[in-house]
Amino acid sequence: MPDLLIELFSEEIPARMQAKAAEDLRQRVTDGLVEAGLTYAGAASFSTPRRLTLAIEGMLAQSPTLREERKGPRVDAPEKAIEGFLRGAGVSRDELEVRDEKKGQVYFAVISKPGRPAEEIVAEVLEQTIRNFPWPKSMRWGAGSLRWVRPLHSILCLMTNDAGEAHIVPMDVDGITAGDSTEGHRFMAPGRFAVTSFEDYAAKLKRAYVVLDPEERAQAIWQEASNLAFAAGMELVEDKGLLREVAGLVEWPVPLMGAIDEAFLGLPPEVLQTSMKEHQKFFSVKNPKTGRIEKFVTVANRETADHGATILAGNQKVLSARLADAKFFWENDLREAEAGGTAWLASLDNVTFHNKLGSQAARIDRIAALAREIAGVTGADADLAEQAARWAKADLSSEMVYEFPELQGLMGRYYAEKAGLPAEVAGAAQEHYSPLGPSDDVPTAPVSVTVALADKLDTLTGFWAIDEKPTGSKDPFALRRAALGVIRLVLENGLSLNMDEAIAKGLGQQPGATDGAAADLLSFIHDRLKVYLRDEGLRHDVIDACLAMEGNDDLALVVKRARALGEMLGTEDGENLLQGFKRANNILSQAEDKDGVEYSYGADVKFAETEEERALFAALDAAEPKIAAALKAQDFNAAMAAMAALRAPIDAFFEAVQVNTDKDVVRRNRLNLLSRIRGLVGSVADLTRVEG
Repeated sequence: MPDLLIELFSEEIPARMQAKAAEDLRQRVTDGLVEAGLTYAGAASFSTPRRLTLAIEGMLAQSPTLREERKGPRVDAPEKAIEGFLRGAGVSRDELEVRDEKKGQVYFAVISKPGRPAEEIVAEVLEQTIRNFPWPKSMRWGAGSLRWVRPLHSILCLMTNDAGEAHIVPMDVDGITAGDSTEGHRFMAPGRFAVTSFEDYAAKLKRAYVVLDPEERAQAIWQEASNLAFAAGMELVEDKGLLREVAGLVEWPVPLMGAIDEAFLGLPPEVLQTSMKEHQKFFSVKNPKTGRIEKFVTVANRETADHGATILAGNQKVLSARLADAKFFWENDLREAEAGGTAWLASLDNVTFHNKLGSQAARIDRIAALAREIAGVTGADADLAEQAARWAKADLSSEMVYEFPELQGLMGRYYAEKAGLPAEVAGAAQEHYSPLGPSDDVPTAPVSVTVALADKLDTLTGFWAIDEKPTGSKDPFALRRAALGVIRLVLENGLSLNMDEAIAKGLGQQPGATDGAAADLLSFIHDRLKVYLRDEGLRHDVIDACLAMEGNDDLALVVKRARALGEMLGTEDGENLLQGFKRANNILSQAEDKDGVEYSYGADVKFAETEEERALFAALDAAEPKIAAALKAQDFNAAMAAMAALRAPIDAFFEAVQVNTDKDVVRRNRLNLLSRIRGLVGSVADLTRVEG
């Protein structure tokens, strides 16, 4: 069975596009081949800055012949119907077969599609793939109509049979004719060379100073950079995103380590790391004894006679210029911080947060007021919480954050410390943005938690007030993330926060809040809570059963109840109790509909006729005070346990007793007894919402 090798060779592909492009090439070509009838054993795609490569093993040499039968109209059908069938089937009348059916003689067309050579199919599929490739951005060059991310220079398309014989798949795309050759490294191995198979291709590329596999390049970069750092008594700072990016910038990685000028070592390590990563794509190297970033690793794309000395010297010169800027920003910012940051805070009056929600300064006033309200729940000092809220976004006006927005919050902490503000205020400046996602750490310091909650609640209530809510997959203001942040802050810090009150206070400060916004926002937070708990393994119906209860604006209470209910329903007693409750509720609901009355009181043990009835009365009498006490103490596990204990007497009751008896007094008493079951169980959770 033939193997297929494809390479699309071009000018440099942006690193951020390479991985997806390689996967798109694999998926589009293999999907096209399979759709045309060419199956295969395996496929792998690769990328370097100048090429996308696809290797397919065990492909069919030709597509199979297909035979299809189509049933047509009856022989005596109108001529137009027969002609329409002939056109659709692509056959002539003399090719039709006549077969006897129950309703008479019917025409059948037997259509045979002969198999096609793999070369034809590959050429068609590859041309379609190239012409319709889903680049985020593409360009035209020269006089042709072809669009590619960068000018496409050559197409390698080679089929190899079991005997190792290779031949080119003939094809032409806008004057680019497929061949069997490629190029190695632009500088270290210029010129083209022919290949005969994927193994030959990969081996010759490596001899021509090209590492084809991006994972192999990344591992080589990390290993050599780590060795350089270790040899100098240092540690390489891990950065997986930067490693992926740099592996997409070079075909022959050569890590080189340089030193940072002494003049810049006083900069915060995060500033050094961010500046080197964003501007130079350098890895940071840390001194484990001091924690300072003292060296860097750059990755060259070639070996040189002077072992990289010239490259390193040029990089150090550019880096020094960049870090001089960073040092200038840092020193200016420190002077403003020492002055109390008043100019920063004043300038936020001129920074628009949203055209319908006012300036950043107005937003800070709202967050500060909300922080004072929430402080009583979080255990934070209200004055400290307000002070932290007013400082938290001061660094948005700093020169450093203007240059490196990703350092917001962190620089606020540094500047708060320089301004002599309390440690709680400095900590809140850095932590109030968290958590930024499901895996981000959640603040635990009371002041930080308070400001983080106030910040996210202001965001949510603000956009709900102006009716700018997420729709479908669109969430331009990251409101789902803000809601998840509120949920995690509350749950992971064990807070009993009244969400109704918090939302009302937040909306009360927003311009133009509409009626219904509060209930709608709470519903949105409940929806995000369901997603959060489903990821934990709790069923959606169990969560719904708890959200239907009073106090559902206390998220911690809802979660405690849901976890206890989920645990109980996972037991045999819990499952059987659910069935007994459903049966009781169904019988009771049907009787109430039929009789037009509500059976909600008056059950009396003196009207019981069987031991099973009396036992159920006794069990309910025993369970009621236990469940009431457990619910008052918010001990839902104890409440569920007391509820689960009703399983046996309820089962026994239904096995021995006919509820809808002919005796009216007994029937009413038994229906009122079922009402007691419904009421008692319903005080713990709304089991009508649980499936099963």
